Amino acid sequence: MQILVLTLFPEMVDAFWSHGIMRKAVEQGSITAAALNIRDFATDRHQVTDDRPYGGGSGMVMKPEPLAAAIRTARARAPAAPVILMAPQGRMFCQTVAREMAALPEIILVCGRYEGVDDRLYRDLITDELSIGDYVLTGGEVAAMAVIDAVTRLIPGVLGGADSAERDSFSNGLLEHPHYTRPPVFEGAEVPEVLLAGHHRNSERWRLAASLMRTFVNRPDLLRQRVLTDEEIDIMRSWQDDLSRLLDKAKSY
Repeated sequence: MQILVLTLFPEMVDAFWSHGIMRKAVEQGSITAAALNIRDFATDRHQVTDDRPYGGGSGMVMKPEPLAAAIRTARARAPAAPVILMAPQGRMFCQTVAREMAALPEIILVCGRYEGVDDRLYRDLITDELSIGDYVLTGGEVAAMAVIDAVTRLIPGVLGGADSAERDSFSNGLLEHPHYTRPPVFEGAEVPEVLLAGHHRNSERWRLAASLMRTFVNRPDLLRQRVLTDEEIDIMRSWQDDLSRLLDKAKSY
């Protein structure tokens, strides 16, 4: 996959490629990544990329000429790529969108700054918008890096295990189960016995039950959207039976 990021601060994004999973993805050729400095496409002596908004108001707006030139340069390098602006009005980024994007051969991400970009860029140049949440960021760079991280880890071969990405939270519509490693006892807290017994099937069922419980407690909305498997229904019915016994016992007092 080719990833191009258009930004006023390419050094922020360049550092991102240099560590951890992103560095591995670049080194093994799973992605090719580059940051284009929008300021390089400004034609005036001071390389101005923003100006006051027409009609008044606070803040500044990104000028259309430098950004348009940067987008056209990026499109020449990645002609099949969607041009995605990181913006609060964009569709919400989630694991499903990450999976869609991971199947693309190329993507171009545009990082806005100030109060936003000149709206005329939407006519021919910006094809999509993404938001990573309902809060305000200083610029689109942090949002773009979050998108790139989520998408890159879904590219086959980037993560160590073949099924690592599919076991992550949200990949199957559930939050991930708790994790434990050595030692078996830490400050008085023990690892669940089922994980130490060496019975693979029992461990997998425990993980699924723990994943369902964590999702039910923290994100019940995810369960409402999910078509449950027979095993998941069986696990949740066992909770129902346990709760019924507890309630019956409570009534007897």
